[in-house]
Amino acid sequence: MFDFHSDKKNYFDIQYRNSKESIIPFISRYIQLNEQTRVLEIGSAEAGVLKAFTDLGCHCTGIELSQKRVELARQLMKPELEAGRIRFFAKNIYDIDIKKDIGFKFDLIILKDVIEHIHDQEKFIPFMTNFLNPQGMVFFGFPPWFNPFGGHQQMCDHMLLAKTPYFHLLPAPMYKLILKIFGEKKEKIDMFLEVKETGISIERFERILKKNDYRVIDRILYFIPPIYQYKFKFNLKPIKQNSYISRVPYIRDLITMSAYYLIQQTDND
Repeated sequence: MFDFHSDKKNYFDIQYRNSKESIIPFISRYIQLNEQTRVLEIGSAEAGVLKAFTDLGCHCTGIELSQKRVELARQLMKPELEAGRIRFFAKNIYDIDIKKDIGFKFDLIILKDVIEHIHDQEKFIPFMTNFLNPQGMVFFGFPPWFNPFGGHQQMCDHMLLAKTPYFHLLPAPMYKLILKIFGEKKEKIDMFLEVKETGISIERFERILKKNDYRVIDRILYFIPPIYQYKFKFNLKPIKQNSYISRVPYIRDLITMSAYYLIQQTDND
């Protein structure tokens, strides 16, 4: 596996292919994606995911905290930017004024590998309704916290740690000590500990949805995520989780490497 987190062009290409070949087919069964569709991605990074939607003519908006990543997204998406098919905001989502900054609401909101990094998900998930049209939907793709690499430890510099499953579930002081002993940099240790605070399980995610009157339109739990076929040299094909196991709370969390959800508020029917 190459270091796709530092090779941003490769990361963009991987996100684009995954969006085109797995996210769009999942969503398009329920939403018509065309020139009239307004799409918002929260945590849009270099906009690889949104590129697949602009290819279909969708009007896209990316919101991303990192100014550097937004600048790179503008370079990589220059033709789409000049054609008016996409725009970007380098801001915190909570600082966006929907009327003043954007001027309209969205048919689809995308959060790909983002919700597990957001603090206070109980506040954030209902907050998204401020950006949704009445029949709008939200797509989530995320690694449940209890899966073998739910702590993102595959990003460790030390190869042994990068290949060690489940050790992110250790108590925080022990987890931090192990990361230090194996020579991980302070910035990475801080990132791993933050993910330990914000990581979200399938059970907690679905409890938050239910509490805030969201219904699950569709869900796929993956044992082998679609994106792995691009990340790795050995062309790993996606494998959906066994349908019987996917119904067993807590057990499913341990082997679900990625979860796809499409949700909608129940009071918008």
